[in-house]
Amino acid sequence: MKENKVFQVNGFIGILAIVILIGLSVFTFINQSIGMAILLIIIAALLASGITIVQPNQAIVVTFFGSYLGSIRTSGLFLTVPLTIRRSVSLRVRNFNSKRLKVNDVDGNPIEIAAVIVFKVVDSAKAVFDVDHYEEFVEIQSETAIRHVATKYPYDTFENVELTLRGNAEEVSNELATELQARLDVAGVKVVEARLTHLAYSTEIAQAMLQRQQASAIISARQKIVEGAVGMAQMAIKQLEQDKTIDLDDERKVQMVNNLLVAIVAEKPAQPVINAGTLY
Repeated sequence: MKENKVFQVNGFIGILAIVILIGLSVFTFINQSIGMAILLIIIAALLASGITIVQPNQAIVVTFFGSYLGSIRTSGLFLTVPLTIRRSVSLRVRNFNSKRLKVNDVDGNPIEIAAVIVFKVVDSAKAVFDVDHYEEFVEIQSETAIRHVATKYPYDTFENVELTLRGNAEEVSNELATELQARLDVAGVKVVEARLTHLAYSTEIAQAMLQRQQASAIISARQKIVEGAVGMAQMAIKQLEQDKTIDLDDERKVQMVNNLLVAIVAEKPAQPVINAGTLY
C-alpha cells in the first residue's frame, strides 16, 4: 500500500453546486416536474456526502466500498468522491516514552533502560491499512528495538572496548533510531529522534557494581600518581647531576628515589626527620 492523491475540488465550489441544485429542484417542483426535482435533490445529497474538512497537519484517507482511493493532505474544505468512508490520520510530531525495561547487557548484567521516541506519520495509507493501530505498533516495536540494542553492548567496561551503553549514549541512540526506522517503515512512520532517558544497573547488582567502579577509579588514580612520582624523581636526580650540586653514588640515588616516592605516593603528608648530628 502506498499513499496517493484522491480526487478533490474546492469545498466552497461544491457547496455552491449543491445550493444551485437545491434551487433548481425547488424551481422544477414549483413547475410540477416532481421527478426532476427528486432527481436533483438526490444529486445534491450525493454531492453533500462528499464534503469533508481537513484540519492542519492532518490527512484524510478515503475509501470507496473497500477500495482505497487516495488521501487528502492539504488543510481546508474539500469536495471528494461521494459515498466514501473517510478516516483522519494525524501528521503531527508525537513522542512516546517507553517503560523502564529490565534487560541483560552483552555481559549478562541486568540493567534498566528507557527511551523517548519522537515520530510522525509520513504515509497515511500504510499507517491505516498495513498495520492495526499504528500507535500501538510504534510502542511495541520501540520496546523491541530498545531491548535488542541494549543486549548488544555492555553497560560499562573497565577494559578498552569501542562502545558501551553508558559511555557512548549518542552512538547508541543513533543506532536505536536506525533500527527502529527499519521496523516502522511498514507503518509509514518516520522516526525523528530516539534518545535514552534512563540507564542504570538493576537494583540487585547496583551496589556491587558501584563498588567495582570505585575500585577501578582508585586504581586508575594510583597509577597516575605513581607515574607522576617516578617522573618527578627522575627529574630531580637529573637536575642535580646537571647542576653538579651534589655528587650521588648509586646507593644514595636509590635512597633519594625511595624517599621521594614515599613522600609523593603516601596518602598522608610525609613527616620529615631532621638529623641534628650525633653527640660523639
